[in-house]
Amino acid sequence: MHPDQSPIAVEAAACLPRQRPSVYPAAVIARYASQLTGREKRPLGDVFGLSRFGINLTRLAPGAISALRHAHAVQDEFIYVLQGTPTLMTNAGETLLQPGMCAGFAAGSDDAHQLINRGDSDVVYLEVGDRTPGDRVSYPDDDLVAAWLDGQWCFAHKDGTPY
Repeated sequence: MHPDQSPIAVEAAACLPRQRPSVYPAAVIARYASQLTGREKRPLGDVFGLSRFGINLTRLAPGAISALRHAHAVQDEFIYVLQGTPTLMTNAGETLLQPGMCAGFAAGSDDAHQLINRGDSDVVYLEVGDRTPGDRVSYPDDDLVAAWLDGQWCFAHKDGTPY
């Protein structure tokens, strides 16, 4: 295979995990370090050069969270549980998920969401999101907002002060 070509197929669990535990600012990572370090994402879409949507094989150790509770303005998200029983937190409250269950979060719905692993074993799920430019993310439980600018997330406090 030519080095510039994507593979035809791969074993998902063999794909390398992201090196950085989170793209959040250092102050936010420090506040949630124990919950974020228990999260491992393997960016499957990147392996195939996908540019319009991303797919992550994500593992949450016991006590870990998927992300801070958040809502996207222009990007859709979808999750499919493969293993474990994560708790889905949304504006409506808590929903216990099981393998085979899925959930979707429409862009602009303002339904902030996150997964929490309150169990004793790992949770594994697929997360899929589109990569529509110009996205903005709100975090209702935290003093944080984000905007996708020039190919990277830019974080600020809710008053607009940059991190």
